[in-house]
Amino acid sequence: MTAVEPSIALGTAEPDSGKRSTATSPTPRRPLVARDPFTRARITLAGIYGGAYVVWFVTQGVIIDRISVTVTVVLLLILGNVGRPVGRWVELAGDVVLYALMWLIYEESRGIADRIGMPLQVESVRNVDRALLFAHDASVELQHHFYDAPHVRWYDVVGSLVYMTHFWLPIAVIVTLWIRNRRQWVRFMRRFATVLFAACIMFVVVPTAPPWMAAGGDRQIKLNALEPVDRITWRGWRHVGLHGFAHAWDTGRDWLNNVAAMPSLHAAFTLFVVVFAFPWVRRGSARAAMLMFPLAMATSLVYFGEHYLADILAGWILVGVAFLGWDRVERAQRRRRIARSRLALGEVAP
Repeated sequence: MTAVEPSIALGTAEPDSGKRSTATSPTPRRPLVARDPFTRARITLAGIYGGAYVVWFVTQGVIIDRISVTVTVVLLLILGNVGRPVGRWVELAGDVVLYALMWLIYEESRGIADRIGMPLQVESVRNVDRALLFAHDASVELQHHFYDAPHVRWYDVVGSLVYMTHFWLPIAVIVTLWIRNRRQWVRFMRRFATVLFAACIMFVVVPTAPPWMAAGGDRQIKLNALEPVDRITWRGWRHVGLHGFAHAWDTGRDWLNNVAAMPSLHAAFTLFVVVFAFPWVRRGSARAAMLMFPLAMATSLVYFGEHYLADILAGWILVGVAFLGWDRVERAQRRRRIARSRLALGEVAP
């Protein structure tokens, strides 16, 4: 019997007799990582979920209230973990509890603000804006030059669609990161929760009337700190046929905290997603497009009378503080891990 070199398994070796092997195809290699038999099932379930969500979105609009949002997120996470090990499910249960607790605290901040009864900020924030803009009111100026009541312009549609991303983009990133890379999910949620909790404190301490309210647009709180400003956020949605979303937003805003304007979470979350994803994007044109996103959101918020420039800047500052603070903490954690590893290997840590 002729001896065969070990590399014959790759279909490249020859017998010791010197004759070339007549095999024409290599022996198939085994995959280094076993295939997950549930991958196709998870993709199918996610596709069904996505189709159902699109139907709901077109007919009913984006889900706005945080309880329903939490339920939809948990359902998607469950579908994304079908067939995973038990340890993964235990991890998911703990993360879901923390996620739900975060939004519960956010919702309760409105009740705390009502009970404490801090004075409503109206002229103070308006005066900050006038100082920043050389005695101009940004919402009044933008609506004076661009708002055409009988006609919906292209920028009305773009602004409404940009505004809408606040209700689904951060949630989509949270779910995607948890399924794909939990370590990055932890990094995201540390910063996200920091921004949200700091905003909750500010909502309680400095309840602020947005421009549309300061101009007398609220049915219960009558103010006249600004010239007339219409709340026109819904125009673009109805123009492109998203009547369900316009209706959901119109009815949902009655139970939202209308004086939670300082800081602007719309502005904060938009910048947050861009800053988090920015290091992973290398193409210059893509980075430039990403930077335009928070600017488009800021312009839309002011034009629609939803926020002052001061609200937007406060939201951006919160994002910057959260990222800088957690970056320092994580760098220190990495240094400690490296030092422990070197110590375990018998090296002297520098």
